[in-house]
Amino acid sequence: MVRSFKVDKAHAGIVPESTLFKTLKYLDRGRVDTPFLLIDRDKVREKVSLIGRYVRNAAVYYAVKANPDIGILRYLNRLKMNFEIASEGELEMLSSLGVKPSRIISSNPVKSLKFLRLAASYGVHSFSFDSAEEVNKLAGYVPRANVYVRLTVPNEGSEWPLSKKFGVEIDDALDLLAYARERSLNPVGITFHVGSQCTNIYNWNIALDKAKMLWDLAAKRGISLQTLNIGGGYPIRYTKHVIGIEAIEKNVNSLIFDRFPRDVQVQIEPGRAVVGDAGVMVATVIGKARRGDEDWLYLDVGVFNGLMESIGGIQYSYVVEHSLHTRARKQWTIAGPSCDSFDVIDKNVFLPEPEVGSLVLVLSSGAYTVSYASEFNGFSIPRTILI
Repeated sequence: MVRSFKVDKAHAGIVPESTLFKTLKYLDRGRVDTPFLLIDRDKVREKVSLIGRYVRNAAVYYAVKANPDIGILRYLNRLKMNFEIASEGELEMLSSLGVKPSRIISSNPVKSLKFLRLAASYGVHSFSFDSAEEVNKLAGYVPRANVYVRLTVPNEGSEWPLSKKFGVEIDDALDLLAYARERSLNPVGITFHVGSQCTNIYNWNIALDKAKMLWDLAAKRGISLQTLNIGGGYPIRYTKHVIGIEAIEKNVNSLIFDRFPRDVQVQIEPGRAVVGDAGVMVATVIGKARRGDEDWLYLDVGVFNGLMESIGGIQYSYVVEHSLHTRARKQWTIAGPSCDSFDVIDKNVFLPEPEVGSLVLVLSSGAYTVSYASEFNGFSIPRTILI
């Protein structure tokens, strides 16, 4: 069965033409049971080779939360990627793959006791923190661990801000570093996060300014830091062009080595940037309706079983399957399959009208889709397939 899709230049500007070609080739194999997520191995390998290339002394740790599919983790492990984790579940997956503890860090500032017990027994030795209570926990469960304090920084220009829940200001961070030392932990550095899908390059400038102030104050207190963890935040294309990895990293590299010691160890924690634009969600149109003055298009994947980030502001690009009856482009409200009225993916989307039963491709959907998904209302979580 040969399928035909309405692909234009705009789509090729969102994901690589090679990824689109591999997707369409896969769909031509015959009957497909949707929804599922296709991940382009070549695109993942390209991003792994690119991220960190332009920052000296950089070590790259994949943020497992972005997509914890065991096939993806196995592939990244073969590529010698390091990993950043937050939970016992993520650690158990890496353990099953034989990932050495020296290649694992945990930058979740508030960790469960169960996770700390498992991390200590496995040999994970690097953790972030941002409170005195977390220092006490770390000292109790992983004494003498390497720890790095989470600094709060602006998230303006990030489509998924992360500045409210975690992080402390400079004075508190300094006191926490000193307290960690008192509790026989090894305070080694500073971390921050400019926000996920950060399209404002100046967030890194401001963050590094604050980190430098804290670094110098720590030195005056006799705390010699060695590690600068700059988190993640590298953006990908969803509906428009964004600043590229090379530009971000050259800017970051220049700032770091203008202000910090030459031997500073830089850690980067990409998640979205590794798998996001390597992924294409394949869904089926299960219904259409005219409600008031709106045309509604219903898919078998929605907010609850795969596209949760759509409620936080992430907008996707879509490719619809052709049919002989495909009509001119119309403005759609796109919804998922559940009975919950919260399950609305997007509004005011112009697409050619598909038939019920037609496929729809959701581009750049490799990150924070299946990892957020649930089987609410009995609808399946999309399986992940590497191509």
